[in-house]
Amino acid sequence: MKQVILFIIKSCPYCIMANKFMKQIFKENPQFKDVPLRIVDENEQKDIADQYNYYYVPTYYVDGVRMHEGVPTKEKVEAVFKAAYAGE
Repeated sequence: MKQVILFIIKSCPYCIMANKFMKQIFKENPQFKDVPLRIVDENEQKDIADQYNYYYVPTYYVDGVRMHEGVPTKEKVEAVFKAAYAGE
């Protein structure tokens, strides 16, 4: 299993949408709750956010590799957790 890092801004509507998708995905796939997830608010943790190369939030990284950036869909968010869970 690989770590997922999610970069957000709390007031971002797409970040809120991504969070709702994650809740649905975790309910449908309880095994994904075991994936290590770190959520970084780029306004509150700028020092961490500045270490990564992305432009839009939400942005998902799996083990240091950018997997998704920008407007989320449930399928895209699920693909992130599938990749992290499988260790791909």
